[in-house]
Amino acid sequence: MPQLPALKLCTLPAVLTLGLTGCMAGEGSGEAQAGSGAADDKVVVDWATYNPLSLVIKEKGWLEAALAESGTEVEWVQSAGSNKANEALRAEAIDVGSTAGSAALLARSNGSPIKVIDLYSQPEWSALVTTADSGIQEVADLEGRTVAATKGTDPYFFLLQALEEAGVDPGSVTVQNLQHADGRAALENGQVDAWSGLDPIMAAAEQNGAELFYRNIDFNTYGFLNAHESFLEEQPEAAQTVVDVYAYARDWALANPEETARILSETASIELPVAEKVLERTQLDINPVPGRQQLDVLEKVGPIFVESDDVADQQQVDDALATIVEPAYAENADASRVAGAIEEQK
Repeated sequence: MPQLPALKLCTLPAVLTLGLTGCMAGEGSGEAQAGSGAADDKVVVDWATYNPLSLVIKEKGWLEAALAESGTEVEWVQSAGSNKANEALRAEAIDVGSTAGSAALLARSNGSPIKVIDLYSQPEWSALVTTADSGIQEVADLEGRTVAATKGTDPYFFLLQALEEAGVDPGSVTVQNLQHADGRAALENGQVDAWSGLDPIMAAAEQNGAELFYRNIDFNTYGFLNAHESFLEEQPEAAQTVVDVYAYARDWALANPEETARILSETASIELPVAEKVLERTQLDINPVPGRQQLDVLEKVGPIFVESDDVADQQQVDDALATIVEPAYAENADASRVAGAIEEQK
């Protein structure tokens, strides 16, 4: 892969959030506060609308039911994106958090003690987005333009891969480092020329006339459910219960797509057709055990971290790739282990 100079990063001084903060794609309010980490009798997990299974589990109260017998309390914290989930995990403000695979690898490469214990989806949740009148039709048209993206998340790395594939010098593109909802706002306000988007905000923008001018599911990494190493060491049974509940929720969501879409629609404050579009782009029926297939994808993304100065050297990436996966929890997942407690609670 050719050397990629770092993208020019800057931040808009003021961007409207369209009132979406805290409503869509886990953006905005409700972010974890450092120092609120869990005790042995509490598990702190995140919810994010880019992780539909987390919404189902939270609304249904299934994790609370599954942990009730052990006397373990559940605290839910909203993640504002993979970067915010990683910040909370590193600070031990949450025990389990939802990220894209690329973001998890970036965090681990930079020393965050996290392990991926389950896969919640294989999504096509990121694409490059513009407006109908921007004159942008392909990735090559981004040269000399300004693009909104959230650094440290799948959309950011999606953009880097798309530029590399198109032969566009990343140094010729200015990136406004904005949270996902603010990126949409900046695009619609004309403050940027394009946006590397994330569902469900991207699907809502598409419904409002935005155009997805470049898509590539292979540039989207899997949805990783990550846990802090200290949580796995201190509360392995609780960690297994979290993964068991995810297995139960996956089966339920596949059997109940209409209600899953309703939950996503209501939680994310998006129209039902938008929620349905998001779920159409999200594969839930996957092997949830993290392993070689996910590492193969991440091996392609890893060198970009170094070339874009997000990680100091390739050795850090290689070390992270060798240590990030903890498959035992997903391998041992058993929805029936929590089904009784959940059914009793219903």
